[in-house]
Amino acid sequence: MTPAKASARKTTAKASARETTAAPARATASDVAAGAGRLSVRKTYKLYIGGAFPRSESGRTFAATDAEGAFVANVARASRKDVRDAVVAAAKASAGWAARTPYNRGQILYRAAEMMEARRSEFGLPLDEVDAAVDRFVWYAGWADKYAQVVGATNPVSGPYLNLSTPEPTGVVGVLAPAGAPLLGLVSVIAPVITTGNTCVVVATDPVAAITLAEVLATSDLPGGVVNVLTGQVAELGSWLASHEEVRGIDLTGASADQAVEWEREAASNLKRVRRPEPEEDFTAEPPLSRMTTFVETKTVWHPTGL
Repeated sequence: MTPAKASARKTTAKASARETTAAPARATASDVAAGAGRLSVRKTYKLYIGGAFPRSESGRTFAATDAEGAFVANVARASRKDVRDAVVAAAKASAGWAARTPYNRGQILYRAAEMMEARRSEFGLPLDEVDAAVDRFVWYAGWADKYAQVVGATNPVSGPYLNLSTPEPTGVVGVLAPAGAPLLGLVSVIAPVITTGNTCVVVATDPVAAITLAEVLATSDLPGGVVNVLTGQVAELGSWLASHEEVRGIDLTGASADQAVEWEREAASNLKRVRRPEPEEDFTAEPPLSRMTTFVETKTVWHPTGL
């Protein structure tokens, strides 16, 4: 091998190693526009409700920044009315999504993984975190048509009949996404909810990752309303989700300890299923089965046997 070829191979290897740890630098819209002599087209980060991307009805926004604290965009700040609209959309989509076969839900989750794979550089995050989020979607896609066999049962009874227990979705689930893992954590709380046939309203703290994920879901054959993403303040929106009568379960992963205690009391108003936050939860580890079983209900069917 010539010295020139050896040098080129080393340069390529170094570039590949860098790609696995950090997203490549991206030119801003202003940079591209300046080079082309045209006005820039800034990306807007709006809410995701019912398969559409509306602005907040209140007109409020907040500034999103990158890891270095630099301004990225003004983002829609969800209001109480947006929470209500998102719950209506999730409730409307609930029956249709629950009626899908588990195999079909798994296909759609896998399609989401495919679309994320194609847009890895758009999340503004290290590529290893994006890859982990893609793998998490694939993991739950595999579980979609298998978890019922694991958690369901044929129960021993004394009589001329069979007693079968199977899991069914709860309905609309409120989800408070964790702040420490903007994409992997977000996927880790959304995927198990929709894998089991529920719909959800998600409060996300990292708007860039959350709305980019919403764009992925909007092009992944996922029916509108199955996942609804609200960007804003957990402290403001959490109480309204916890007390909403049409929300049948709530995942408090993104809440503080004090908030979780308060909102769990509010959730008791309609006997919501509640998942409490786990201190220092490791989203890189294999998820526990309870991530799926928390928001399912067990239906028992009695079937006669013999003549």
